[in-house]
Amino acid sequence: MPMMRRGRIGGWARELKRDVVALWIAARDRRTPLAAKLVAGAVAAYALSPIDLIPDVIPVLGYLDDLLIVPLGIALALRLIPAPLMREFRAAASRRERPRSLVAAVAVVCVWLLALADLAAFWLR
Repeated sequence: MPMMRRGRIGGWARELKRDVVALWIAARDRRTPLAAKLVAGAVAAYALSPIDLIPDVIPVLGYLDDLLIVPLGIALALRLIPAPLMREFRAAASRRERPRSLVAAVAVVCVWLLALADLAAFWLR
């Protein structure tokens, strides 16, 4: 891969990580509109979760959430958050460490357990 393309991809990845933290901040700010809070909170919680809904070991699908779902969720949240607020949240995110969402990890585990229970019930019929 040419050096220039690697640089652009690395910059995009850094911006994506910063935006996830900015959305985490936006979801907790009282000035953020309610719809934006809900979307930003869900996207940030999922992106910051240490467990993926689709494990990365599953070929192609495992990276689908990282390459499509999270960026599309971020794009939707960015459309809902006023630009001046988002600039402020991005500046704050640049100064913070990346948090982890244990609540989202628990939610992902619950989804997997429900899916396994449903699959077991289907096989036992």
